[in-house]
Amino acid sequence: MKVCIGGTFNILHNGHKLLIDRAFKTAGPNGYVFIGLTLGTLINDKRWVEPFNDRKKILEQYLSEKGFLKRAIIKPITDKYGPTLDKEFDAIIVSPETIKTAEEINRKRRGKGKKPLKIIQIPFVLAEDGLPIGSSRIKNKEIDKNGRIL
Repeated sequence: MKVCIGGTFNILHNGHKLLIDRAFKTAGPNGYVFIGLTLGTLINDKRWVEPFNDRKKILEQYLSEKGFLKRAIIKPITDKYGPTLDKEFDAIIVSPETIKTAEEINRKRRGKGKKPLKIIQIPFVLAEDGLPIGSSRIKNKEIDKNGRIL
């Protein structure tokens, strides 16, 4: 199965890891996962985001640790769609934060006569305080990467 995910993956945290793990589980042992890694043009507040190559290296390290790296394709994306409007994928894995984009992708794919993607939504991974883990919360030193209150 050909699966896609996308994001900034700034400060790789448990929410990102759940998204990635689910993508590879969905792809299966013979499938692959396209990971669209955002470039600066998509990022509103660049002060908070590590450079592209640093984020890619950390992502590759995690993929390698999990045994996923050989089945991953990591490419930069400059818009919220990446290659999903034109390339052939079977599924897209999203969080509650990005579900609307996946639905928009499928509307645009249908408009082009393409098969819609199966949308698989994972839940937010919550911190100890019951709020979603997010890179901005980690940068603000509210929580750590595992969602523990600081």
